[in-house]
Amino acid sequence: MAARETTLIILGAGGDLTKRLLVPGLAGALGRAPELSVELIGAGHGDHDDAAWQQLVREALEVGLDELTGDVRAAAQRAIDATVASARWASVDATDREALAELVGSAAHPAILYFALPPSVTIDAIAALEPGDLPEGTRLALEKPFGFDAESAARLNGLLAGLVPDECVFRVDHFLGKSTVVNLLGLRFANRLFEAVWNREHVARVDIVYDETLALEGRAGYYDGAGALVDMVQSHLLLVAGIVAMEAPAAIEPADLHGSLVQALRAMRVRGDDAAASSRRARYTEGELDGTTVPAYETEDGVDPSRETETLAELVLTVENTRWAGVPFTLRSGKAVGRPAKDAILTLKPVAHRPSGFTGAGEAPRITVSLTPEHLAVELDLNGPGDPLDLDRVVVETAFGAGELTAYGEVLDGVLDGDPLLSVPAEAAELCWQLIDPVLAAWREGSVPLEEYPAGSAGPEAWRSPLAPPHGA
Repeated sequence: MAARETTLIILGAGGDLTKRLLVPGLAGALGRAPELSVELIGAGHGDHDDAAWQQLVREALEVGLDELTGDVRAAAQRAIDATVASARWASVDATDREALAELVGSAAHPAILYFALPPSVTIDAIAALEPGDLPEGTRLALEKPFGFDAESAARLNGLLAGLVPDECVFRVDHFLGKSTVVNLLGLRFANRLFEAVWNREHVARVDIVYDETLALEGRAGYYDGAGALVDMVQSHLLLVAGIVAMEAPAAIEPADLHGSLVQALRAMRVRGDDAAASSRRARYTEGELDGTTVPAYETEDGVDPSRETETLAELVLTVENTRWAGVPFTLRSGKAVGRPAKDAILTLKPVAHRPSGFTGAGEAPRITVSLTPEHLAVELDLNGPGDPLDLDRVVVETAFGAGELTAYGEVLDGVLDGDPLLSVPAEAAELCWQLIDPVLAAWREGSVPLEEYPAGSAGPEAWRSPLAPPHGA
């Protein structure tokens, strides 16, 4: 097997993302491709030097090993010493054109620039570069969010197009690396049973939920400027919704898969084009989680209460096409929620006719794809023990096969291999913002009140009633 050598330059390497997710994910990518050798350059403003950076890299790679098994783990273990030995630190202002071009030029191998930076800084850094500053074959990887609104996302795409070919741009949203998100494609398109009911004739509503028990956890520097809507719904959950709603691609190849995803996102609308009536927001107050008192969000270190940053967001979309017309897609994500849920749920319509005489099992059955942990549950109404006319609700469950790599391992593997399959298409990045921008505008205008819920609860009491009635109700 021929050796492959590359240089991975992480801009903003002093941030939490690098230590917690990126470098641990790199361990999996190295384990999957034993022929790969990576010169890992950390770049930023921090007080790091080569020795401190190498220590961070070693510790983070060893954390990544804990997520691996078998041959992949063994290969990653063998790669650690060489990766650490060649790692180096560069103190660089990412928006300084000459310094950035010089850094790329110093790479020992063809370079990948990974922008682990806030979106505004990423745009400034890319705007500072000019055609010809980057050697041919340089790849650019960008961490979500891509821009901070639809206009900036379009500007960012234009800047990128002037620097490198589109196939050299990787927009990273690690949710596309989650094995269950990819497994949705197999579940839908390789099983007649599911594809037959995956439409408005059989589905009453779709809910995509990512509620966490975690509170702020010291992330105010980023989170207080984003909130639940931008942090989770604008990128992660909209992409999951697109995969749930999309038509079958001709092949699981980048052009086909991206085309089907973009087509689905193009068809999405905020329900009724009414952002105020189709969204709601809330913020947690003091409460208890797992026996520990959690302070109110507005009193957390680094939070500016005047921003009215939401920690729980909900948005209802419709998909304006033949398959999904009228079916509400509700996207919800929150922090400090006592009942965690990380699921894509299809609630089915009742059967067209249930013969009189049957009793029991009145609620509509559901198909639940759990994103974490990877799990499938299908609810059925079956004749139970005792009275044969009394139906019992039975859940048929199975676990999806665990992914070989972590989510970040998967997306980094694609970046290092030059495979854009799990990259977010340029148009998708703009479409996601186009859906979210009117909601943010309605919230800024005060058209949607900021509600409250105690940390550890399921959310505001009023949210127990759905924001949108199911299709056909």
